[in-house]
Amino acid sequence: MPDATRDLNHGPVWRALLSVSGPMAFGIFAVISVGLVDAFFLGRVGPDALAAVGFVYPVTMAITSLSIGLSAGANAAISQAIGRGDGRDDVIRRGLHALGIGTALAGGAGALFWMVDGTLLGLMGAEGAVLEAALQYTPVWAAAFPFLVGMMLCNAVFRAHGSGVRSAAVMVFSAVVNIALTPTLILGWGPAPELGVAGAAWSTLIAYVAAFALAGALALRAGLLRPCGAMLHGLGASARALLAVGGPAALSNAIRPAGMAAVTAAVATLGASYVAGFGAAGRVQGLAAVPLLALSAGIGPVVGQAWGAGNAARAATALRLSCGFALAYGLALALALFLGAPWIAGLFSDEAETTRAAALYLRVVGWSMFGFGFLVIGNAALNAMSRAGYAMALSVARVLGVYLPLAWLGAVTVGYGGILAAAVAGNLFAALAVLVAARAAGLRVLDVGPVRALAARLPRSRLEVA
Repeated sequence: MPDATRDLNHGPVWRALLSVSGPMAFGIFAVISVGLVDAFFLGRVGPDALAAVGFVYPVTMAITSLSIGLSAGANAAISQAIGRGDGRDDVIRRGLHALGIGTALAGGAGALFWMVDGTLLGLMGAEGAVLEAALQYTPVWAAAFPFLVGMMLCNAVFRAHGSGVRSAAVMVFSAVVNIALTPTLILGWGPAPELGVAGAAWSTLIAYVAAFALAGALALRAGLLRPCGAMLHGLGASARALLAVGGPAALSNAIRPAGMAAVTAAVATLGASYVAGFGAAGRVQGLAAVPLLALSAGIGPVVGQAWGAGNAARAATALRLSCGFALAYGLALALALFLGAPWIAGLFSDEAETTRAAALYLRVVGWSMFGFGFLVIGNAALNAMSRAGYAMALSVARVLGVYLPLAWLGAVTVGYGGILAAAVAGNLFAALAVLVAARAAGLRVLDVGPVRALAARLPRSRLEVA
């Protein structure tokens, strides 16, 4: 193994989780902050610009799920290989194969999105000035997508080797570049032209190109990606291993934003102000979920290495600790969002209806955020075990079986409140479904052994006490 590889199968499980998840919290926070900065400055351009990004956001997130799926596949293949003790060159080749296959697929996906963007956004309900603004964003974002995938696959290699610091550093660098350019290109500060919505896309493209270059340089320097003998050896096996997890994982991640796109269409029936508020609140929710997303990034390598070494008990402990954190953090977060929702919503718009829609979302949906945490953490653990089918099944059931039908039913019967109630129902369903799926995959998350042992020592009746 390269010197940069860290064995996550030794020491306390919580420490292994923290070593990867801790740095990732900073990286994910930085990346999600980009969306908030975009929303803030686009809101200053006008409600049409903010609504345009509200329509585009779930679509780009659905496409980005390809990179998330490929990253999950790369992590599973590499971390399990490390856990098994495979040779150094074999592990490096798996990373190189993942990078080559992933960027090629991303180029095709970006081109396809560019060809159908207008039709797709029109089907979602975007029209007029809002659609025109959205179409200024999508072509540039499509060109940026292969660089995003390359960056994310390099980061997956870092995490699989137990390094959250390098991955987080790349993400922070990307975000800093993006945030620095966003107001400059959107509003035309200094000598820069005022590009409006297109400025947000151009800042993203430049940031992804720079971050991919940095990630590649760090991987080469650490010896985690480098030229090695017989670079094409085992390419077919690597592709099968990558896609066996990456395909279902991509669909599992795509179904959430795709469902959001369909729900956004339901929100659009209520008016553009509701779309703007719904989208802005979703970005705040994403920022608030940073610790949960960081755990989902950290649990993959821990479970993957443990599973590769045949240590299912350690993998189960990692999932149990992570879900316990998600529950405690989610409830504390819900209270904070409930109290601060009006002030937070006011940061994104001065329009009263948009602000009310965003605040109501945060106050209602916030109470179910722990369920979302269970979902992303559980999916990451299942993917790391090469049980991506389980993760895909529960994600599809949550969106297509619960969230989407209830959202449309709520929209036509109750209105905006019905859509929010559907989001809560979907998250609560996810919390239960993850526990069931984990048990079916071989991880006993709910350990009732200590409870049974305690109960056995207690007197069963007053007669026994006597």
